[in-house]
Amino acid sequence: MFEKSTWITLPRNVLLGHGVLADLGAALEDLYLTGRPLVVTSPTPNELAGDRVRAQLTDPETAVVDDASFSAVEEVVDVAEAVDPGYLVALGGGKPIDTAKMAAHRLGVGFVSVPTAASHDGIVSGRSSIPEGDTRHSVAADPPLAVVADTELLADAPWELTTAGCADIISNYTAVKDWRLARRLRNVEYSEYAGALSEMTAELLVASADSIKPGLEESSWLVAKALVSSGVAMSIAGSSRPASGAEHLISHQLDRIAPGKALHGHQVGVGSILTEYLHSGEDGEWRSIRDALASIDAPTTAAGLGIDDEELIRALTTAHEIRDRYTILAGGITEAAAIEVATATDVI
Repeated sequence: MFEKSTWITLPRNVLLGHGVLADLGAALEDLYLTGRPLVVTSPTPNELAGDRVRAQLTDPETAVVDDASFSAVEEVVDVAEAVDPGYLVALGGGKPIDTAKMAAHRLGVGFVSVPTAASHDGIVSGRSSIPEGDTRHSVAADPPLAVVADTELLADAPWELTTAGCADIISNYTAVKDWRLARRLRNVEYSEYAGALSEMTAELLVASADSIKPGLEESSWLVAKALVSSGVAMSIAGSSRPASGAEHLISHQLDRIAPGKALHGHQVGVGSILTEYLHSGEDGEWRSIRDALASIDAPTTAAGLGIDDEELIRALTTAHEIRDRYTILAGGITEAAAIEVATATDVI
């Protein structure tokens, strides 16, 4: 008899479309949240939409953070201790959303995600990505109670943030391949449903890459929908496995070796070109990944990321040291092999 049980936590409401920011108040009422709301945001999103958000809340307090860091989380917790909020509202891109997510977990309250940029799948996932020095920590937390993603706002975000979100989703291709490899070789627990959902999401973006254009609201809708789907896959899996494999390890290592030179999504996109080649060789799907990234103006080379060839090779040869997660890079890759892979894929 099969007695295994799984606890899956998902957002209760997802509002996605033109002008849905005006429906934030109604979405909160539907959640029957009580207590004073604390809005966690950063300067630009606060200026862009903060007043429209606060106008729909009862007696809100605001915490403005400049970055995603453990110190920023502590700042929010300090404000919360004075306010005693019933819930948090995260307004902005990855920095305030990751910060609010972790602060809400610390405080034992729920939070609502209101993204102003479609830059990564953290808008709906149950994980925060928090840098500390030259290291980036992936921290488990609860997913948002609701997501209110206004495509009009998202379309006005800097184009590079949207392309980073696209690249983050496209990298799901190789993340799932690493997950399956870990199941076969290390008997790692695998969810067919989460894996299929993650793969389907990546395929959707690759197939639609030619129609994703700057300033086009339909593009923002497509990207945001994919980010939500990817976040749900992680919630189903109970881990970041459906969306994080060796390509993310390469990105994390680049954060250490060449900090601040490129966006996370762009780094994992280039990492996915490399790891797809390692998975499938010359005849694999690495060209499809590269071409999809190129069509949305996302980087496909080390130079496009603003990093030196040597920095890319160092990240590729040391990525396996980042965490104990079995991927195609398990055990490491020699410098000669790394140069061959990066050269064959035109990454260097």
